[in-house]
Amino acid sequence: MKQLVQFIASLIIISFLFSCGTTKKIEALKPAPSYSNDIVYDKQTSYLNLPVEVAVADLQAQTNKYLNGLIYDDEKIEDDNLMMKVWKQAPILINENNGRLEMVLPLKIWVKVRYGIDKFGISLYDTKELNLNGKIKLNSLVTFSNWKLSTNTQIGGIDWVEAPSISIAGRDVPINILIKPAIALFKGKLGKMVDDAIAQSVDLKPYILNALEQVSKPVQVNNDYHIWFAMQPVELYTNRAVVANKKISVVMGMKAYLETTVNSKPTLSFDKNKLLLMATEKLPDDFGVSVAGICTYDVAAALMKQNFAGKPFQSGSRSVTITDVALWGKDGKMIVELGMVGSVNGKFYLSGVPAYDSSKQEIYLDQIDFVLDSKNQLLRLGDYVAHGLIGRKIKESCRYSIKDQLAQGETTLKTYLSNYQPAKGVRVNGRVDQLTPQKIALTPNAIVTMITANGKVSISVDGIQ
Repeated sequence: MKQLVQFIASLIIISFLFSCGTTKKIEALKPAPSYSNDIVYDKQTSYLNLPVEVAVADLQAQTNKYLNGLIYDDEKIEDDNLMMKVWKQAPILINENNGRLEMVLPLKIWVKVRYGIDKFGISLYDTKELNLNGKIKLNSLVTFSNWKLSTNTQIGGIDWVEAPSISIAGRDVPINILIKPAIALFKGKLGKMVDDAIAQSVDLKPYILNALEQVSKPVQVNNDYHIWFAMQPVELYTNRAVVANKKISVVMGMKAYLETTVNSKPTLSFDKNKLLLMATEKLPDDFGVSVAGICTYDVAAALMKQNFAGKPFQSGSRSVTITDVALWGKDGKMIVELGMVGSVNGKFYLSGVPAYDSSKQEIYLDQIDFVLDSKNQLLRLGDYVAHGLIGRKIKESCRYSIKDQLAQGETTLKTYLSNYQPAKGVRVNGRVDQLTPQKIALTPNAIVTMITANGKVSISVDGIQ
């Protein structure tokens, strides 16, 4: 019996000594995934160009709606021996030339002329009614104020289709000379009529605010990973109106907050009643927006695994080879699961904060360390892996390129900057000069890199009805 016990003890000692010289099986403590439910966002203050364009053809159509029918009526003959009614005979024609609006207004004029003598208490008068046709020329300088196009219209001459004469005391007197005082009075009032008609017909405020409401609605730019984008206009700036190329362009700028969120809609909201309109000499145009570059954990793990493929990590006589890589998130940190064979067999777990290396366009782990279970033998048996040269080499390889994700993010952004139309008559165009990752968020499905893009962006509003 004593010999049997000694034999068994000898086998245990031999087995223990043999195991110390061969591969060790490690069973590490696996960190469970966990993710924050907080909104992940990057709020940017940006300035956007906001050119508002009104086609001269649209202005013409609207003005004709407001300036129609009988436009002048002088029923009193006693003051100047004339009664006159003026109708718009045909649609007003508006064109642009040399930065101003040129208009032609076809008129039909009915005039009643009183002529005779009033001397020595004796009044001898006769009257005659005439119908005249002509076209009056107008020229307007255009400005923009208080949400409306403002014009300062100057009246030119009248081209009469026919300018008859009447016989007074046996002498033919051209009618245009006879009614000149009345025409001068009419001209003085006509300029204001046209200015009022244009001001009433082209109130840009509802068009601009409706367009901004459409652009400001949160949009889900990625359905699979619940990525949202929203904009909140804060201030509008304007400095002039430009008449050229058959349109009137109101040069405006806009200050806005831009926000990208993950897993829930952005908190930004647009209140059109709080939007301020201010005049300025120079319009700022510094634009920055955050877009989301998305990389699934499987893709990131596969990219990271390329750094380990077929590569042994050695320190002296010890060596391990990484066979598998898996990634997930826990409490804002990234967990890396490494399957190993060699001097140790099993799985190790690393924990680190994802960061961005701009020189290499790579995501790497900062504040990285091995997750060790001190309750078992992991710390003692794996110390040369966790804290030695092998561990340092492994940490250096825990990185992967996001060059493709940056390109994808730029492509997504360009989709919304290439004649994107959130509503009729509203177009978004622009360019980006630089993409810079700013923040990395870990979601249950993917690693989301918030990328700041800088450039120039315009939201154009055109067409009025």
